This record gives sequence, C-alpha cells and structure tokens, in this order.
Amino acid sequence: MPDSSSEHPVTDLIAAAPPPARDVLAGWHARALELEPHATEGVSYGMPALRYRARPLVAVAATKTGYSLYPFSPAVIDACAEHLEGVARSKGAISFTDALPLPPAAFDALVLARRAEIDAALDR
Repeated sequence: MPDSSSEHPVTDLIAAAPPPARDVLAGWHARALELEPHATEGVSYGMPALRYRARPLVAVAATKTGYSLYPFSPAVIDACAEHLEGVARSKGAISFTDALPLPPAAFDALVLARRAEIDAALDR
C-alpha cells in the first residue's frame, strides 16, 4: 500500500499495482475524474480515495480475488441496486473481477449518487 502521507495516494496506489490491476484502477480513476473534475486525492478510512468537498467520494482497490469499490455509503449502494444486478456487494463495497467486470453504468451511477449525497448533506 502506498504511503498515506503522500500528496497523491491514489496515483501512488495505481503506479504500484501490477498489470492488469494497474490499468483497471487507472481506468476507474480517470472515469471518476470525468464525472467529478473537482475530486481530489486523499485518504478515507485508511485507503487511498478520491474526495469531493472534503468528503470521501469513491475508492477502488485491487484485492486478492479482484477489485473492491467503496462509495462510502450503504445508502448509495442501495439506491444503485438496479445497476448492480448480478454484481457481488455488501453493505459497504462492490466486488468485481477481470472476468466479471463492473458495468460502466453501475460505476457512473455510484459516483454520481455519492456526489449528490455529499452535495445534499453540505448544502442544507
């Protein structure tokens, strides 16, 4: 795991990942930044993550069995259930593999729902 004191923990995580994980992580990182260009790199709950308005937005990590995506909100996972049909998930994470990748529409829905949740909480 990259040094959590780094200014670029997500970029460091991607650079340290072996192929094909490096390409998968880089692709999701780039897509998240397309969806929310104001996201910044940071650490949330001890893992490299993109942050939006000083709140954790999304993290994607390589695991022993594939990948896990963390939208930092069980409510967001529940709200995006229609996009996650057939995708392994728990209360806090979405799991996928190279053989069974996360559909792009599911990733987009999760990131956009989390951004909307952050905006709603901060704009009250």
